[in-house]
Amino acid sequence: MTMLRSCLERCFGRLGYGDELFWYQDLKPHTSGEFSIAVVQANSTLEDQGQVVSTPFATFIGVYDGHGGPDAARFVNTQLFPHFCEFAMEQKGVSADVIRKAIVATEEEFLHLVKRSFPFKPQIASVGSCCLVGAITEDTLYVANLGDSRAVLGRCATPDGKEVVAERLTSDHNVADVEIRKELKKLHPDESDIVVHTRGVWRIKGIIQVSRSIGDAYLKKPEFSRDPLFPPYIFPTSPLKRSVISAEPSIHTRKLKPDDLFFIFASDGFWEQLTDEAAVEIVSKYPRSGIAKRLLRAALEEAAKKMEMRVNDMKRIQKGVRRHFHDDITVIVVYLDHNNLRNQKSPNLKAMNYKSINTPADIFSLHSHESDSRLRPEP
Repeated sequence: MTMLRSCLERCFGRLGYGDELFWYQDLKPHTSGEFSIAVVQANSTLEDQGQVVSTPFATFIGVYDGHGGPDAARFVNTQLFPHFCEFAMEQKGVSADVIRKAIVATEEEFLHLVKRSFPFKPQIASVGSCCLVGAITEDTLYVANLGDSRAVLGRCATPDGKEVVAERLTSDHNVADVEIRKELKKLHPDESDIVVHTRGVWRIKGIIQVSRSIGDAYLKKPEFSRDPLFPPYIFPTSPLKRSVISAEPSIHTRKLKPDDLFFIFASDGFWEQLTDEAAVEIVSKYPRSGIAKRLLRAALEEAAKKMEMRVNDMKRIQKGVRRHFHDDITVIVVYLDHNNLRNQKSPNLKAMNYKSINTPADIFSLHSHESDSRLRPEP
């Protein structure tokens, strides 16, 4: 163990103690049951953001996985839910159209921010975020996504309730999927470099893996791709002619059934380590208390195993350097209590009081500068 630690310090610098990059909230009530959240930071600045908001008319769940910096994810975390409420009020209820409009409005606002900031902060054009949203209202679940964060359902498969199976509710918008590559080639027949295999994976224009996001203005609007900040090698064979990624969400609507037990909403950093089935099995076999933390630890154990090291040693590696071992990870487990669903009254759209839990903007900074009894680093 001493030799391993010495090797890690030579390769990655001095190791810390404990895990200052971890944050969680245990079971909290929502409109239709309970939920818990856990987050671990790997990047120098946390690029994942997440939230659960319980309102009189719906439970709103959001996971926003940023890339290129935290700006887009933080923006979505503050602006998307207000737009959701605005359109729900306007249409007197929650619907797929309400969620789509909220996402489109958030995208438009962020691109407007990019346009205003671009002259003095051109790098903001290369910042983006995946977006995974869930809304539970009465007996219906709506799930929308851009990118490769994922929502998975755990449901009973047998009358005795002993077998719980996983059902994926979203489709990953990632060019690792051959169908996504085919779709892009069909949309861009005149661009031979629309998808390129480079640095071990498929990428759009050799740059990005996700085909849908909020932000990433330099891949959507040619005027943002021509700044000297983005040298010619970004578009090696042809300049950007038109948008190569979109902000159009995929939306899934599901009528909730008595066999539907819980949902797992997580950023792709989590699903890189665990399969849908493995995650659902953990949630189904362990108590509710501490479940998001347990899932996150299982993901870290898998990441450590791939590096042939112990998870406790990996947890001591400093932020930024830790990104070589795993991504930022956000996981939210949402339990359904069907008695609550049956007893729900018609949505009260005029009662706008709500309870919100948001993940920290940056976990390391939070633990370094704040003392808060709600924030408990994992022992």
